[in-house]
Order: sequence, then structure tokens, then C-alpha cells
Amino acid sequence: MIIDALIDKIQLTGNPSVIGLDTCIDYLPQEMQEVCTTLEEAGKQITKFNFDLIDTLKDVIPAVKVQVAYYEMYGVEGMKAFRDTIAYARSNGLIVIADVKRNDIGSTAAAYSKGYIGKCKLAGGEVTPYESDFITVNGYLGSDGILPFVEDCKKYDKGLFALVKTSNPTSGELQDKIMDNGKTLYDNMATLVDGWGAELVGKYGYSSIGGVVGATHKEQAQAIRKAHPNMFFLIPGYGAQGGKAEDLAVCFENKMGGIVNSSRGILCAYRKPQYAGMDYKQAALTAAIDMKKDITRCL
Repeated sequence: MIIDALIDKIQLTGNPSVIGLDTCIDYLPQEMQEVCTTLEEAGKQITKFNFDLIDTLKDVIPAVKVQVAYYEMYGVEGMKAFRDTIAYARSNGLIVIADVKRNDIGSTAAAYSKGYIGKCKLAGGEVTPYESDFITVNGYLGSDGILPFVEDCKKYDKGLFALVKTSNPTSGELQDKIMDNGKTLYDNMATLVDGWGAELVGKYGYSSIGGVVGATHKEQAQAIRKAHPNMFFLIPGYGAQGGKAEDLAVCFENKMGGIVNSSRGILCAYRKPQYAGMDYKQAALTAAIDMKKDITRCL
């Protein structure tokens, strides 16, 4: 089961962190930025940067998270970089989370799912254009927008992370509202996530249908962990967004149950004073190891 594969990889590396390859040309070293005079060249430079980081980090991290918006803004050439990045990461043994936050009515959700975790039919057979191990989804349209993804998870051994309590500052405007049953909206969502993943619980007791729970909301994360012990967390918000290891420790139980994302903190590490003199690869590696130490000391 894919959730077991992710946890196995976390245990092998001793590292419950995922590196976000949310790569745009602004994050590239100056000499790479200067050649990005066309969309085609931007795609090539982003791909090179990502491949270099995968080569450098693959032995110390279990997974990468690739945020599709950073590639969509460069059009077709950006999506080629997205496709090639996730394929290269998987070929190097990394678990791939495609951060696409998809949802729509049932038939459209099914089409989204075919693009990332299911299969689309061609005259010569079936293919997955952007094959990932997990994707993020937005369940706030209700179950009919998620069940097509769940069916593909069952069929193809894939996983989902549904938005539960997000890391952005204004998430409470809606997610913290108390519903008619006396529970918050995010807790009602977490209950739905548990139901969607009830048949996909692996050997460690966690489901392949997990939740996105931000590191920036400690009290809410602690409540979700207590109420939903089988939910595996994808934890954004560490580092650049202000989330600290001491706060996100509540997302874990017996050192298990979540994976923490950092994007800019790794991609742009070479710009930080503490990594001065290092190239972007060496700085990213050092920052990834520092992140691992920071998180594991609090678990």
C-alpha cells in the first residue's frame, strides 16, 4: 500500500520531511535566470535545477512535493518541466506528491484523477500523463468531488491528501466555523477524510487518504491528531511560513503520522547567510539535513 511505502521511506531515511519543488525562475541562481529569455528556456532551466536537487537530496529525503502552479505559469514548457520532474524523482526512488488541489463535480473529478493517479485511454492502451504517488485534493465541494479519486487510489494503489486545516493565516474564516453538529468545519472535513480512507489503512495503522494540516495552527493540529488517529498528515507551513518544529510535533504520535514540507527554505538555501559560499546544491543538502535534525529533535 502506498502509505506504507511512504512510511517505509521515512523510516529508511530517518527523515519525516518532504522537499517542495515549487520552482520558479526567481528562485534560480542568477546565471540560470539570465538565460530564461523564452518560456522554452525557462522550462529547461527549471528542469535542470530540479534534477540537480533530486540527484543531491535523494539519499537523505523520502519524498518530493511538486506544486503544479509554479509550472502552469510557464505554459506548456512549464508543464513539460513538471512532467519530467515527477518522472525523474520517481525513477530515483522518491515518493512523489503532486500538489494540485483538484476537485470538481464527479465526471470532471474523474478526468483530473486520470491525469495524475489513474489512467486515460488511448487507442494503443492506457497511460497516466503526470504519474504521481499522491496528490492533494480539495474536499470542500463534498464527497462527489472526491470519490472518483478514491476509486483510482483503490485501483492503482495511490494516495490523497485532502485539505483539512490549511496553513494560510485566514483559513479560520471558514475552517474554524462551528457547524450544526457542534464541531468545526475542519473537524467535519477530517471525519469525511477518515470515511473516504477507511478501506485503505495500511500496516502502520494509517490510511492512504490523508489530510493537509498546517504547522502554523498548533492547537487545531493537536485536536485533529487526537480525534483522527488513522489520518496521516501532510504538514505545510514549516520555515518560511512561520511554523516551528516545536509546534508541529503535535501532529505526530510515537514519531509517526506525518511528513513536513519545506519549499523555499531548501530551494533558496544558497541565499541564506548560514550557507554562504555554497552552491545551490550543497546549500540545499545542508539545509535539508538541518531541517531533518530540527524536526526529529522535537519528536
